[in-house]
Amino acid sequence: MRRLIRTGVVLAVLGGVVAWFLTRPTPLDPAVIAGREGDAAHGALVFAAAGCASCHTAPDSEPTDMPVLSGGRAFPSDFGSFIAPNISPDPAAGIGGWSDYDLANAIMRGVSPAGAHYYPAFPYTAYAKADPQDIVDLIAHLRSLPASDVASQPHDVGFPFNIRRSLGGWKLLFASDAWVLAGEQTAEVTRGRYLVEALGHCGECHTPRNALGGLQRGQWLAGAPHPGGEGTIPNITAGELAWSEGEIVEYLTSGFTPDFDTAGGEMVDVIANTSRLPESDRAAIAAYLKAVPAVE
Repeated sequence: MRRLIRTGVVLAVLGGVVAWFLTRPTPLDPAVIAGREGDAAHGALVFAAAGCASCHTAPDSEPTDMPVLSGGRAFPSDFGSFIAPNISPDPAAGIGGWSDYDLANAIMRGVSPAGAHYYPAFPYTAYAKADPQDIVDLIAHLRSLPASDVASQPHDVGFPFNIRRSLGGWKLLFASDAWVLAGEQTAEVTRGRYLVEALGHCGECHTPRNALGGLQRGQWLAGAPHPGGEGTIPNITAGELAWSEGEIVEYLTSGFTPDFDTAGGEMVDVIANTSRLPESDRAAIAAYLKAVPAVE
């Protein structure tokens, strides 16, 4: 019996060591952004495509070219409520004291400057596919925006989801930098794929999730329950979205649907962002949506 107990203890310790090793944060290789100069003007377009203002401005903020990224918006989920942090250039309350590497590591790997995992409510699993130069340009733009000294609020997440180390296991299971729409595509669809799957992270809302919160990639863009518990987010695959590419472009420009309705809810913020992109980018998004396999 003593031998069995000793064996059990040894196996438990070994299992704990292996789990601790596997769930460690995996930071970005510094060489990925080393030597790159940021272009804040191009970064403004990346900022719009990524929808940063939609999450990180204060509730009820109006769209503007110089948003104050003070945070404070709450995002409910099955795991608790996540509060968007201050990512303004304030050196104390925001990210003003962070290096470019700190920011790139957070955006593309979901790892904080202190070496902790971020919750995937921050869509770093999508941003991991982004062009590093776009991320450096985005960082340059973030540094040009107004500072705010409003303190970030803590997330309202209970046990066991408040154990940050466990997010390393979640990343092992669900984080992937592979394209959902794989294979050779036209230049326009390839650009649309980049905007939708990487910068725009559209799948984060329009794709259903499993019990652990991982995206069900086999039902990509097939719609999902609204995390706030009210209604559903629509299926926008080619089989369900009957709009033409031109009608999709118009919707992403003005918010008007082919049925003479207007966008509502979170899509108001999304369209405030997509309307700032070149029309060629909106056309690329439309071409991509028409190329995504239909899911009923």
